[in-house]
Amino acid sequence: MKRNLPAYVYTKGRRGYLYFVRHGVCARLKSAPGTAEFAAEYARLMRGHIATPNRTLSKLIALYRTSKRWAKLAANSRKSYERSLTYIDAAAGGIDPASLKRVHINEMRDALADKPTDANRKIGMLSVLLEHAIDIGWLVHNPAKGVRQLEATGRIRRPWPQTLIDAYRATAIGRDLLLFEMLIGTGQRIGDVLAMQWGHVEGDGISLKQGKTGTSLFIPLTDRLRSALADAPHQGLFIICQDNALPVSYQLAWKNIKAIRDMIGAEAYDIHALRYAAASEIASIPGMTGEHVKAITGHSTDAMMLHYAGPAMQKARATEAQTARNEIRTKHEY
Repeated sequence: MKRNLPAYVYTKGRRGYLYFVRHGVCARLKSAPGTAEFAAEYARLMRGHIATPNRTLSKLIALYRTSKRWAKLAANSRKSYERSLTYIDAAAGGIDPASLKRVHINEMRDALADKPTDANRKIGMLSVLLEHAIDIGWLVHNPAKGVRQLEATGRIRRPWPQTLIDAYRATAIGRDLLLFEMLIGTGQRIGDVLAMQWGHVEGDGISLKQGKTGTSLFIPLTDRLRSALADAPHQGLFIICQDNALPVSYQLAWKNIKAIRDMIGAEAYDIHALRYAAASEIASIPGMTGEHVKAITGHSTDAMMLHYAGPAMQKARATEAQTARNEIRTKHEY
């Protein structure tokens, strides 16, 4: 079909508005084709004189916060995103998104190379922002998409070993023991465990909606967790609460568990490593699959499930394989 529009001019949307799209620039043409005004606009855009002085990353951030994308985020995700948005706004708020190139994104990433995880998080947030810029017609491509992530240099989190799990149980009492059993028994993040209420206990399980992902789960009780809940006093709305019935903050929970970790020599194993321990315990049981792990942890992808339970799953499958080999060898020998 023959085009009746000049080069780089396209219609978009239901109403067929005209846009000039070239070299990362997307600008709407307000005049009708064939008019002198259209010819002047087109010539100005071809020369690169694009009037977009109000398009900055700061204004893009403001628009993003009013978008449906932002509204659909869970509260925990918004809180996490806000840290990166604040950084981007302070470091590059006055920059026109259309002027960004891949080299600029790489420079921003490399400037944060001393904290690779933080750098990857901020570049990921910038990519989300630029996707929104595409949605609202500011850009036609995302220069941050596909930028290589920095390799993490920090310690690798490992699940609590059984010896330290036993040591914690032998040392902790009261709320600190109940919180521990809630964490390892449900396999959930600390924020979700602290938000659990007595009303969420349904029959022989706990219903919850994960704060980070919005995923709804029903977690049947383990024997230990069932016993811990039966012994726990109902002092308030929340299962984990203070003596005055107020909920326990993350800071207080971390402080109390850290004190016991120091006592038993578990400094290298933090609260989140209990989620790894729960996933690994399930994965190590014969007959359990990645789907069983995801049913408890709430992970939606195999990649994230393997991040938590991969080593335990490999060990369990390898043990099964070697046991089978030994059984076959024994049959042949006798």
